[in-house]
Amino acid sequence: LFTKLEFRNSKKYNNKMEFNSLNFKKIIVIFGDIAILYSSLALTLLFRYGAANFEFSLNSHLLPFSMIFAVWILIFYLFNLYSNKFLKHDIEAIKNFFLAIITNIAFSIFLFYILEPIFKLTPKTNLLIFAFIFAAFNYIWRLFLAKIFISKGLIKRILIIGESKNIPLLAEYLEKNPQIGYEIIFIIENLEKEKFDAIRKMIAQNNIEIIIVDNKTKKDSLAIKFIYNLLLSGIKIIDLSDFYESIFYKVPIEDIEESRLIEQITINRHLYDSIKRFIDVILSLILIIVFLPIIILIFIINKTTPSKPAICRQKRIGKNDKPFILQKFRSMKECGNGPLWTEKNDNRITAFGKFIRYTHLDELPQLFNILKGDISFIGPRPENNELVEMYKQLPYYDIRHLIKPGLTGWAQINYKPSASIEEAKEKLQYDIYYIKNQSLFLDLLILIKTIRYIFISN
Repeated sequence: LFTKLEFRNSKKYNNKMEFNSLNFKKIIVIFGDIAILYSSLALTLLFRYGAANFEFSLNSHLLPFSMIFAVWILIFYLFNLYSNKFLKHDIEAIKNFFLAIITNIAFSIFLFYILEPIFKLTPKTNLLIFAFIFAAFNYIWRLFLAKIFISKGLIKRILIIGESKNIPLLAEYLEKNPQIGYEIIFIIENLEKEKFDAIRKMIAQNNIEIIIVDNKTKKDSLAIKFIYNLLLSGIKIIDLSDFYESIFYKVPIEDIEESRLIEQITINRHLYDSIKRFIDVILSLILIIVFLPIIILIFIINKTTPSKPAICRQKRIGKNDKPFILQKFRSMKECGNGPLWTEKNDNRITAFGKFIRYTHLDELPQLFNILKGDISFIGPRPENNELVEMYKQLPYYDIRHLIKPGLTGWAQINYKPSASIEEAKEKLQYDIYYIKNQSLFLDLLILIKTIRYIFISN
């Protein structure tokens, strides 16, 4: 007999398999990049020194270049070359690829000269030859993988059942990004008993491998029993919200089931929380010491301007809805005067304020908030009380306050600052994804991506 427990357990297994399938593709690309890095180095040395001196030259170049390669992989990640869209060869992807190569060359030159006493090497010509060989072979490698992943034998054929408004968005995205590995064959809004036989036939004729089901369909006892029988025949059944989450790395709040959300969100993770707090304290102390001259300089500049004060102290809502005072260097003529959202070319922002906002130096005083424990480095951004009251009309908004807010977060690196209820809803979906998937590894990825956000995204 069909039980919800059996179906739920099957879904968890299938969802994990699909998530692992997407990650496996990324692993292939990363390991391919590493292999091409070392192969390009070998070809460079053969070209420059010949086979007779290859072993000697390789021994002197291997360790320094291995350290440089770690930087190259990191920069490729910062330029989104390992994202779901990493194999799509449109103008944006090509631009990102060559910008990453140029950035890597610049960083490599800098590191070789800074670490010359350690490396005993400053390879100018070798580095340029290596970069040219790597760029050519790596681009060909990515073109090859794109054709492989988009080939009919590897594309998984999907049937979607449901009426969720997220289905057209999902369908459009998968159609534009076939390299992700899915093709939607049919979308059925209503699963009626009279259509069961025709649907079975259609599934068999079109080699459907995956059926994605929304919440409304799961509440129909006849429909869900039909779907369960398809599961027993070997077809993967995946919850729409879980599939959406694995593709977009955010949670579709319209399709969340409260019962499942209760199961999936774990708040009291004592070891994780303790390690995270330890990192917050140590890292904030180090950064306060490093940036102390800049903090003092900005304080003096702000203090000498006609507007007051140098530091704005704003009431924000933190963990468990507890208010706290967030500190930021003043970037406006007055603290907290005017509309809640800043606008483009906002005349409230001073000339110096534009500079410290652009460089994110206005947020340096928040290091003291982190040291105190008001916020963490990673978490949902804390909002002021007025915005919180406004945003509470969004479903599940209170979930953001189950954990400590952060200086940066998953929503911040994936979406622009919100200036409306709709944009706040979009960021909320990323925040809930982070709360569901908290880990030290995810925190590290967010910190790394924040570096790119600080220097590139404005």
